[in-house]
Amino acid sequence: MSRMTTDASVRARRPRRTGLYATAVASVTAAAVGLGVLAGTPALAGPRSAAPVVTRAALDPALVAGKGAKVAFAEQEAENAVTNGTVIGPDRDAYTLPSEASGRKAVSLAPGQHVEFTLPAPANAITVRYSIPDAPGGGGITAPLDVAVNGTKRSTMTLTSQYSWLYNQYPFSNDPGAGLLHPDWWITECSCVPAETTPAPVIDKPYRPSHFYDEQRLLLGRTYRAGDTVRLTVPAGSRAGSTVIDLLDSERVGLPHVELLAANVWAFGADPTGRRDAADAIDKAIAFARRTHLKVYIPPGTYRVDRHIVVDDVTIVGAGNWYTKIKGREVALDKPAADGSVHTGVGFYGKSAAEGGSRNVHLSGFAIEGDVRERVDTDQVNAIGGAMSDSTIKGLHISHTKVGMWFDGPMKNLRISDSIIVDQIADAINFHTGVTDSSVTDTFVRNSGDDGLAMWAEKTTNARNTFSHNTVQTPVLANGIAIYGGTDTTVSDNLVADPVREGSALHIGARFGAEPFAGKLDVKGNTTVRAGTYELNWNIGLGALWVFALDRSIDGADIRVTGNDFLDSTYNAVMLVSDWAVKDQYVIENIHFKDIRVDGTGTSVLSARAAGGATFENVDARNVGAVGVNNCGSFNFPATGSEFTLTDLGGNDGDWLAPWLLPNTITCDDRPEVVPPPAPGAW
Repeated sequence: MSRMTTDASVRARRPRRTGLYATAVASVTAAAVGLGVLAGTPALAGPRSAAPVVTRAALDPALVAGKGAKVAFAEQEAENAVTNGTVIGPDRDAYTLPSEASGRKAVSLAPGQHVEFTLPAPANAITVRYSIPDAPGGGGITAPLDVAVNGTKRSTMTLTSQYSWLYNQYPFSNDPGAGLLHPDWWITECSCVPAETTPAPVIDKPYRPSHFYDEQRLLLGRTYRAGDTVRLTVPAGSRAGSTVIDLLDSERVGLPHVELLAANVWAFGADPTGRRDAADAIDKAIAFARRTHLKVYIPPGTYRVDRHIVVDDVTIVGAGNWYTKIKGREVALDKPAADGSVHTGVGFYGKSAAEGGSRNVHLSGFAIEGDVRERVDTDQVNAIGGAMSDSTIKGLHISHTKVGMWFDGPMKNLRISDSIIVDQIADAINFHTGVTDSSVTDTFVRNSGDDGLAMWAEKTTNARNTFSHNTVQTPVLANGIAIYGGTDTTVSDNLVADPVREGSALHIGARFGAEPFAGKLDVKGNTTVRAGTYELNWNIGLGALWVFALDRSIDGADIRVTGNDFLDSTYNAVMLVSDWAVKDQYVIENIHFKDIRVDGTGTSVLSARAAGGATFENVDARNVGAVGVNNCGSFNFPATGSEFTLTDLGGNDGDWLAPWLLPNTITCDDRPEVVPPPAPGAW
C-alpha cells in the first residue's frame, strides 16, 4: 500500500533537532541468504569471553516480560559484544545504517576486524543480521564473513546485498541513479537525506537509500555450550569496504522431524538438492494425499519451486524450518496475469475467494525463501496467499518474498502461530478484506518493508480478529502493527520496536478506503520502544500509538487502550490527528486510555491534532520531553478552547495531565523542541 500523504499546511521548516540521537554514520550496508551444516554432537567448552548480554528488542528482558513472541533464540546486540570494529549510532533519522538497526546501534567492521559473541546457552545454530554495500549501480554484491567458534573456523558465510538497498520514491527502485519515479508528487524528503549516505555522483537525485539490512542463518555442525565464543570476522581483501553487524541470534535446533505415515514428496520425484524444479512433484504428492487422507511430508533438503503451489484440504509438514527449505526464483511472466501480476514466484496459495477459497489447509515446519528484489504492488509473489478458511500455519520461516502472508477474503478461522518472517519487500502479514475470526500469535517479524502486521478492511470489513503475543522489529516503512478499519478487533501483548519512517509502532487508521471501525477495538498490554517516527511528508513527529482520521471519522467504535507501556518514544507516546484537508469534517472520539505507563518521550505524552475527545485513567508518565499535552485540536483556535477535549477519570500521575489543561486548553506547539529521554528502566 502506498504510504504517501500530502498536506500543504505542514510544509514548514523542519524543527531544529538539537542533535537528536545523531552520530557520525558509516556509508555502507547489506543482506543475506542461508548457509548451514547438520547438527551433531556437543563440543567441549572453549575459551571464555565477556559475559553475554541477552536482550529483547535491545531491551532488558525484564522490561518486556510476557510481551511479544515466544522464540527459541537468544538475541545479542553487536554493540554489547567484544569488537575491534566501530560502534555506529544511536540514530533515529531515516536513511542511516543505525536508524534501521535493532536498538538503533550496530558495529561496523573493516576487513580484518571482528565482533565476538559469548553464547548465553547451548546452541548449534546462529542467525546474523548484517549489511554490506550495494554495487555502485545497484543490484548488490557478495562478500565473505568468517565464522569461528572458540577460535576454530567453522564456516565462511557468503553475504549478499542483492535483497537490500532500495532507493527513490514509493514503490522504490533498485537504481541509485534513477530520476524521480513520480515527478508530480510534492517532495519533502530529499533535504532530509544525510550527506553521509549520499554518494557524490547522485547527490542531486532522489537517492534516499533504505532497507539496508538482511540476515542469514547457519547451522554450526555441533552443539556448543554456554560460554563458548562465536567470532565473526571480515576477511582481508573482502569486496565489502565495510560490513555492519547488527545482532546475533543463537539457538539449539532439534533433530529433523520425521513423518512416517505420509505422502513423502521424494516418492513423487521431488529433488532435495534444489537442482531440478520440485513444483510438479509436490503437486502430485498433494493430490495423492487428498485421495488417501494422508499428510504431505517434505523431508530435509532444498526444493526449487518457481511458482505457486495451490493448496486446499491438505496438511503439509516439513522436517523443521532449519531443514526443509522451499526456495524459488522470481519469474517474469510472458504477459501480465488477470490480477495484474507481471511476475510469479515461490508461494503456497489458497484458491481465490472468487473460486470459493480453500479450507482445511495446514502448513508447518518448513522455510520459504523467495527471490524478490523490487516492489511491484500488483505482483502475487508472496510466500502465502489467497483465501484459507479453517486453516493453520505454524512454525514457518519466511524470507525474501514481497509479503510474507497476504490474505484476500472472504475467509474465516485462520490461525497463524510460532512463525518467523524477515526481510520482506512489503508487509509481513496482511489480513485484507473480509477476514474474520482469525489470529496471529507468537510470530516474530523483523525488517518488513511496510507494515509488520496489518488488518486492512478494504471494501469488506474484517471482524473478530486478533494479533496477540507477537514481536515486530525494525519495520523500515510504515507501522509495526496497523489496523485499518474493522469490527471487534484485539491487539494485545505484542512487542513493537524501532519503526524507521512514515509510521509508528501501533497505528489505528481510517485510510486506504477501509471500512469504518465498529464494535470494540482493544489495544491492550502491548509494549512499544523507540517508536514514533518523524513523518517526513508532514515534517512533524508522530506517536508510538498513531490514530489517523483521513478518509472518515474514527467515532463508531469503542476504542480501549489499556495496560500498554510506551517506552523511549522518539516524539510522542500518543498522537491523534486528522489530515489538514479534512480537519473540519472528521473527528476522533470515544477513545479511552487506562492503566498506561509512559517512560520517556522526546516531546509529549499526547499530541492532539484533531477535533474530538478522549478519557484518561491511571496514565502514569515520567521523563516527558515537552509539555504533557500538546493540544492543537483542529487548528481553528476558538475562544472556547481546543476542539479536542480531555476527560480526567483519575489516577493520572507524573503531572503530565495538570488540571489547567482540562478540559480543552489550547497548548499548541506545532513542532516542539525534542528532548531525548533517558533509557527506560524498571517502573
